[in-house]
Amino acid sequence: MAPVAGHRHPRSSEEAETAAAVAAGQDGEEEPSVEVAFAGQPPPPWWRQVTVRSVAVSTVLGAVLSFMSMRIGLTAGVGPTFNIVASLLGFFVIKSWTRLLARFGVASQPFTRQENVVLQTCIISCSTLSFYGGFTTYLLAMTETVAKSAGGTGTGKDVYTLHTGNVVAFLGLVTFASLFCTLPLRKLMILDYKLMYPSGSAIAGIVNSFHTPAGAATAKRQVLAMSKAVVGSFMWASFQWVYTGGSGCGFQVFPLFGLKAYKQKFYFDFSASLVGVGMICPVLINFSMLFGSIITSFFLWPTLQSKKGDWYNDPSPTNFKGINGYKVPMGISMVLGDCLFQLGSITIRAASHFHMNRQQRNPGGTNIPADGNSDKQTALSYDERRRNKIFLNEGLPGYVSVAGYILFAAVSAIFVPRIFPQMRYYHVALLYAVAPILAFCNSYASGLCDWSLASVYAKLAIFLVGAWVGEASGGAIAGLAACGVMLMIIGNAAELMHDFKTGYLTLTSPLSMFISQVIGTALGCLINPLVFLSFEKLVGKEHLGEAGSVFSAPLATAYRGLAILSVEGTKILPKHSIEFCIAFFLMAFCLDCLSAVAKARKWKASNYIPNAMAMAIPFLIAPNIAIDMALGSLLLVIWKKTDKKNANMLAVVVASGLICGDGLWALPSALLSIFQIEPPICMKFFSSHQNKIMREHFLPKVTTSR
Repeated sequence: MAPVAGHRHPRSSEEAETAAAVAAGQDGEEEPSVEVAFAGQPPPPWWRQVTVRSVAVSTVLGAVLSFMSMRIGLTAGVGPTFNIVASLLGFFVIKSWTRLLARFGVASQPFTRQENVVLQTCIISCSTLSFYGGFTTYLLAMTETVAKSAGGTGTGKDVYTLHTGNVVAFLGLVTFASLFCTLPLRKLMILDYKLMYPSGSAIAGIVNSFHTPAGAATAKRQVLAMSKAVVGSFMWASFQWVYTGGSGCGFQVFPLFGLKAYKQKFYFDFSASLVGVGMICPVLINFSMLFGSIITSFFLWPTLQSKKGDWYNDPSPTNFKGINGYKVPMGISMVLGDCLFQLGSITIRAASHFHMNRQQRNPGGTNIPADGNSDKQTALSYDERRRNKIFLNEGLPGYVSVAGYILFAAVSAIFVPRIFPQMRYYHVALLYAVAPILAFCNSYASGLCDWSLASVYAKLAIFLVGAWVGEASGGAIAGLAACGVMLMIIGNAAELMHDFKTGYLTLTSPLSMFISQVIGTALGCLINPLVFLSFEKLVGKEHLGEAGSVFSAPLATAYRGLAILSVEGTKILPKHSIEFCIAFFLMAFCLDCLSAVAKARKWKASNYIPNAMAMAIPFLIAPNIAIDMALGSLLLVIWKKTDKKNANMLAVVVASGLICGDGLWALPSALLSIFQIEPPICMKFFSSHQNKIMREHFLPKVTTSR
């Protein structure tokens, strides 16, 4: 029967468009379409993308990843990103749950890629607050323990006692404001300027592969590989615990390169999580850290130690009037030199890209709309047309975003000075006025090259506000609090754009993305303070940030150093420290210039020029971390040489599994500590001379009878 004119099937036009897209992809006229595979699966409405089960799973996984992130930050000074881990774990947990229900004949809502993205976004919104919330950086730097470790007295207006209620209120005010900061710019960033946001695009690719028939086999292999890595890493961590029955015992203090190197903290500590981090980080970054560790451990620090009594007299290894007065300022100088170059470079690139896009969009004085009414819009691919339709039709109006930000800014100006008395309302108001401009710059730059400068802007806030308030009025605490405001607003705004890019590429509703951000942020504001409180109870408040302890929090010491320098100036530093700082600042800047020139001219040596930022890290933390991460890179290089296909497919998930398994051991380890169950064996290493003395004084002499 012929169809009646004017009564076409409501989906016939879309089906025809889909068929055309398939034909175009087969003929090579367009790139292979992703959305053609999902043509028979229309995206569910936003209220079915944010589900009760996704929120429940987000709560559990957000708490676990927050714990692991905080633990790594407190020990290694590294802020790992768990985006891929969150996607994998979320997919694995809910898929397993739906299959379990199906075995018992219980029907459940299908697990869609949109729900997967919402789940991942919610988890990451919660876990990233372990870093942006300052629990391993600026908040911890306010405490008495870190103040003493950095050489201060730990008293007066320059320290602040962290009360859980105040921390929750501070996080809630600032982080919810960050959600509204750049929300009106999502169309400009993603549709008009077509910024890539590499991390967000990568997550979208993984999620799309998980939920398509073609990607099912790959997803199964990835989940299996990750499961094996988690189990292996967890078992290895539990095996190591058996040999840590005493101070300085266990595999963590294995003097692989000799006892002299061990005295300079140059050893391999068999940390599976740091090896996993090394597999994720670029090879050049890891080996730049190793190069910096070799220079500092074997050349620079021994030279400065030989000057004791001449250049400085303070014997404390942590006081800024002693050798720490060289280490931390020199490391910070290298960081600032690298950041200054990166800031200038990215600003120039962003301005050039912005101007070029503006000319392309407005060549004759008339803007070309991106709403489907222009000739340019008709030339879009099938995938872009489907994605643009959902991305433009759903979301919050711009005036709601502006009103929300202004409301939170006004409330923060009233209540933040009550939480931190060293600040005044005009300090907070100025920070909120400047933050959207910097957030736009940072989000634009992050979309171009996946590099967030939020921490750079935050460190500048320490100097500006700290100097403004002054030492007598508690400028160190005021500067650190200002750092928190800037870091959370600018960092979260960029993270939100990455999530919107993921949602755009998976046909996820922008409204459901925003709601998941709100839920994840609310969870993070409650979970992270409780996780930090658990560390205080289990480890001891006096040991969090203590120099030389397991939880030394190197980044907190660095932030404290910046705060001290901002209010006290250079008068507390030892002799020639300023000259060293200037030299290393210039060295970092020149190294970046050399690297940029080498890449521009395509020199072969460009891949071997060390990264200045990575070289600065061993100035602030122990070199054993660089050794673990370099080993991770070495294993990845060998894997790619022997089996490139499987390495490209599984390396990231295996690395994620190593991080997860080692981090999960922290939970039973904490329980063993609570119940005062000690490891049964102490494995320790001595020199032959020490062994001889021990045998003579502690072992009974063996006598023989005739």
